[in-house]
Amino acid sequence: MEKVADIRVVQAEVNDLLGICVKIVGSTADVAAAIEAGCAVARQMGGQPIASVLNRPDSRAWSAIESPREFNPLIQQDVVLFPSYELVSANETGKETTVSDASSLALGFIETQGFTAVFEAIDSACKAANVEVIGKEKLGGGYVTVVVRGDVAAVKAAIEAGRSRVDGLGKLIAAHVIPRPSDSVLALLPKI
Repeated sequence: MEKVADIRVVQAEVNDLLGICVKIVGSTADVAAAIEAGCAVARQMGGQPIASVLNRPDSRAWSAIESPREFNPLIQQDVVLFPSYELVSANETGKETTVSDASSLALGFIETQGFTAVFEAIDSACKAANVEVIGKEKLGGGYVTVVVRGDVAAVKAAIEAGRSRVDGLGKLIAAHVIPRPSDSVLALLPKI
């Protein structure tokens, strides 16, 4: 969404149906374009997105729209996620740059239903290419997502190798690569 429009992610909130509500802000036109692009990608991945654009939400409604930090003891993690924008290096001019400024960086995701399957998949992914595991999320219902990063070619090779190892051990929910992720995506990543 952030690649097609000038929006900012406010927060992401896990719901009881294993879905995630991503809350963004920007001009009405930018939010509408971002929502359209996000829904298109979600549908390509087999999702059934539901979206709404609130034009100039009433200031009194924000207390219900923006959720406080919340920890779910059943899945042992936060279910309301706030972006954490971290500067990671300085270039030769001394200007700070973020991870997403690296044009060859990619993120890879493998999501399964079942721990054994995701662990086998990630082990195979790491053995197949030079990638780094940067996060693991338990979504409830046995769903687990592991996130890796590296250069685009390595992440593509790793995710393909991991995808092929899931059969017989669990159910593959998704295997996906995001080349050149936006700052908002990086800010919402799970911390390992």
